[in-house]
Amino acid sequence: MNPISLSPGAARALHLAAQDMLAPRRRRAAKADVLAAIRRMGMLQIDTISVVARSPYLVLWSRLGDYQPAWLDELLAEGSLFEYWAHEACFLPIEDYGLYRHRMLDPEAMGWKYSATWMRERADQVATLLEHVRANGPVRSSDFERSEGKGAGWWEWKPEKRSLEVLFTAGQLMIARRHNFQRIYDLAERVHPEWHDSRMPVLGEVRRSFVLQAVRALGVAKASWIPDYHRTRRPHPDPAALADEGLLLRARVAGWDEPVYIHPDHAGLAQQAAAGKLAPSLTTLLSPFDPIVWDRRRALELFGFDYRLECYTPAHKRTYGYFTLPILRRGALVGRVDAKAHRKAGEFELRSIVLEPGVRTSDRLVDDLAAAIQACARWHGCPEVRITHALPAEFGVRLGAALASLQAVRNVA
Repeated sequence: MNPISLSPGAARALHLAAQDMLAPRRRRAAKADVLAAIRRMGMLQIDTISVVARSPYLVLWSRLGDYQPAWLDELLAEGSLFEYWAHEACFLPIEDYGLYRHRMLDPEAMGWKYSATWMRERADQVATLLEHVRANGPVRSSDFERSEGKGAGWWEWKPEKRSLEVLFTAGQLMIARRHNFQRIYDLAERVHPEWHDSRMPVLGEVRRSFVLQAVRALGVAKASWIPDYHRTRRPHPDPAALADEGLLLRARVAGWDEPVYIHPDHAGLAQQAAAGKLAPSLTTLLSPFDPIVWDRRRALELFGFDYRLECYTPAHKRTYGYFTLPILRRGALVGRVDAKAHRKAGEFELRSIVLEPGVRTSDRLVDDLAAAIQACARWHGCPEVRITHALPAEFGVRLGAALASLQAVRNVA
């Protein structure tokens, strides 16, 4: 079979279609759609920053529109999802547990996520903590008082929190549920009693499964993009060899030197993309940890979008803001907004909204962005939107007017 030929725009459209980000949803989301979205992505990355909705909830909103965030928590507690290290800390479909079991059984390969020294030097304390969970049931780190001074960061956790985390990385504990986004740990055999290591696939098959899953989630993938999706280590299966087996399809993107790969599940979508029949129409805000942008190199190569998250950069050195949300508009990443939800005041502040160079400020673009921002603000329980800073300035004036018009219509309704 000859490789499928795609334009760069068609490649972007195929990527967005695979991520279910091509067009706005036509029906209201249900709880089952949350699980379906995570299965489609393969994972949902976790982050705790909450100037707007925490990242996993925002990633789902970008795909589902208005939905109940509690559904994600319920799916975890019900056992449809589990937490583990994938791209980073992620919610994962429970049926993929076996793919990650090898990581749990080799936790020293997980880098900073596990400390063999801690486990060795604190062996008695760790054993006592594990027995406490066994005898008394699920625990939170807040159940234990700090006894070694005040902690302020990742590496200044109290001993029990460090022990809980290394036991989690080693697969002895799992996250049974969350309360106010705080992890609640329990024995793995109680959280996932159906699992037995006799069911674990061989490592070679796991590696191949990760490649296939990544390509399916991405829609279209260069070989160099694939390992980042699950943060896999060498040796990496060669996608060309998988294509030779018929497990992947080959494609070419105009202007790109290297081939790309497409999962057979997306063969129909790929043909539509090649024929120019996939027309992106969704405008929305993205989390910095959305799969569309979490690989900064891929975002640059696919969308021409040079993106960096600046929340860990000193304030005086930031270019765009603390927690900038990329703006997806009809198949292009057209700007970024540093937003903050003032929930008690009911106000959604655009501390900074900046368009990418070369983006034309048309009436249609302004209307698209105003509608997306208003929808996001409303979902946050913040009906009022305030613009603090915008570039270009004329764009900010027009966006403010469009937002005011939407608000006036809503007030009348």
